[in-house]
Order: sequence, then C-alpha cells, then structure tokens
Amino acid sequence: MKILILSFYYPPDLCAGSFRTKAFVMSLLKMLPENSEIVLITTKPNRYHNFKKEAPNIEKKGKLTLHRVDISSHQSGVLDQAKAFIYFTLAALKIIKNERYDLVFATSSRLMTAFLGALVSYFFRIPLFLDIRDIFLDTVKDVFGKKANFVYPFFFLVERVTIKRARKINLVSKGFLPYFEKRYSDKCYSFYTNGIDQEFLNINYNRTLEEGKINILYAGNIGEGQGLHQIIPSLAKRLRDIATFKIIGNGGRRELLYSCLLKDNRLKNVTLLPPVSREELIYEYQQCDVLFLHLNNYKAFEKVLPSKLFEYGATGKPILAGVSGYAAKFCKEHLDRTAIFHPCNTDEAVEAFGRLDLGWHSRDEFVDFFKRERLMDQLACDVLSIMECK
Repeated sequence: MKILILSFYYPPDLCAGSFRTKAFVMSLLKMLPENSEIVLITTKPNRYHNFKKEAPNIEKKGKLTLHRVDISSHQSGVLDQAKAFIYFTLAALKIIKNERYDLVFATSSRLMTAFLGALVSYFFRIPLFLDIRDIFLDTVKDVFGKKANFVYPFFFLVERVTIKRARKINLVSKGFLPYFEKRYSDKCYSFYTNGIDQEFLNINYNRTLEEGKINILYAGNIGEGQGLHQIIPSLAKRLRDIATFKIIGNGGRRELLYSCLLKDNRLKNVTLLPPVSREELIYEYQQCDVLFLHLNNYKAFEKVLPSKLFEYGATGKPILAGVSGYAAKFCKEHLDRTAIFHPCNTDEAVEAFGRLDLGWHSRDEFVDFFKRERLMDQLACDVLSIMECK
C-alpha cells in the first residue's frame, strides 16, 4: 500500500495544519501493514518570515518519505499566496508524475491543496480523503466583500469539483456541517477535531497569583481572521491599570496592530513578540494568568473551531474568548472557566474579564477526550477503511 499525503505545512513550520499533519502521519505509520509506504509532499518552513528553521528537501524515515518544496518565504497577501500555491502544485505534480499510489489524503484550509488532491485522485484513478480545516468560499466572501465577486465563481467551481471527487470528508469543526450538507448532501462526513499534543501534557501550569497586574497572553497568528487590531488596543487601554498583555506571533495584520498600539502612547501594558518554539511557548503558558483568544467579527468565523482552544484548555488557566457561533457553543459545553464576549466588542470584553475565575483548575476530562493522539488514531483508521472497501 502506498499513500500520498498533501499538506502545505509540516514541522518544523509553526501552525495548526503543521502540527495536525504530523500527528496524523505518526498515527498512520503505526497502523500501516508491512511493505507499505507514505509519501508526504509539503513545503519548506515558510509560515512566518521571521521564524526560520532549516529542513532538508527530501527526508526518508522508515516507511515515510518527505518531499519539501521550497517556495521561499511569502507574505499573507492574496497574490503572494496564489503564487506560492501554484509553485507548490507544479512541484508536487512533478514529484508524483511517474509514481503509483493507492490513496491520496489532502488536508487543506485554503481549498487549493484539497483541489490538488482532487486532481491527483482523478488522474491516478485513486480514492481521495479530504481533511477540511476551513470553508474557503465563506472566508473570501466575508473578508473581501464585493471584491470577491470577480473570483467567487472560479473558486465555487474549484470547491465543487474538489468535494465531488472525495470519497470521504473530515470536517475539523461541526460548525461546517450545515454548509456542506446543504451543498453536498450525498457525501459522508466525519468530525475529528484538532486536539492536544503530547508536548502540552503532564506539565505543571499551576502558578500562584501574585499581587499586581494580571498577565494576559495571546499566542498565535496575527491576521485578519484573528482581528487583534480591532480589540487589543481598546481593551488594553480599558484594562491598563489592572492587566498587561503579551502578544506572541506574526501574520498579515501584525504591522497594523503595531501601528494601532503606537498611536496611543498610554498603551504601555502591551508587549508584541515574534513567534517562539513550542518549548518556549509552554514556558509562556506557565507564566501567564489568563489566556486570550479572539476571532474577527465575520459571519464565516461563526462556523470555525480555533485549534488554539485545545492548547489553552490543557493548561487549566482561565480563558478570555472573543468568539461567537460554534466556537462559543464549544466553549460553553467543554471549557469551564471561559469568559466569552462578542468579537470586537470592548465593553463586553471588559465585562467578561470581570467574570473570570482566576487561578488554576484541572480540566482532566477535557484533556482526556481531546488528546490529539487518540483523535488522529481514529482518523487514521477511517482513512485506511477506504482501502478495505475500495
């Protein structure tokens, strides 16, 4: 058995898709029969231009062969990303053109990696398993507004061709289901979410609250989707006498956030830092009092389930979350001691901050249920089951 995996990101890159794919590959390797092989095509680390780690172009580890395409560092602009995906697609097709595979697995947040999987499935006449991490058409329509009218028909066709080709589809958020059932009701869906990686388990996150200001931490992407520039300046100003904010990460709206902070010289309680390794991130989780999460106020984001919630939940720290829709529902059902406010609403955020139950409390049940290894083992079994009924 020879399985092809397509993922735009893979470690040592830092992002949710990278960590998810790594965990899935590890689970799949445990279950493969003898004389099986996995070929994974990804990119060299490029997620953040100010966080660089070298990785070989080709890497062989037992049953796993890794091909990393060098697309060079790219910014978050649409044109820049389009060029990167085109280059990745052409390089991937060149790698696989003389090979034979039994199955293709594509994990995708921006549709095009999934579309590449559909092309491979069609030309090689092999089954396709899709792992969908975002609804690209929704995001394009919300973020770009009327500008999206020019490209929407094209991406609508791409999505339709891609989904129709899939044998089975996993959705990382149950909030996606109404969208897909309405358009593709004949498809079979599963819901293996993101989860908690082993690195974040068995860590002592208990920190004694000290006198002085409350330390609030955000660690993750700083893009239009997170909308930090819409909430952090005003919220930090309102809480400047009682809280400090540490923002760790990078993304397409980092400079905008930075400029917003510079405009008000009274905002001395916000520190903006570049991305850090997971080891350093764990230390930052240990040192903070409150974890902060925010999604921008777009309709599309009412369906998503931020991967950061799983890491945050594992720490046992209180969470201040500006989310709505399915993410808010998930927090209420699974994450105790999470104070929720409507995205971009500073008044509600201040009120939610006042409701926080400070201090550390175990979330053992949450951690046990959402361990990444358990979820990826189930996903790997699901993927292999396609071969049994091929």
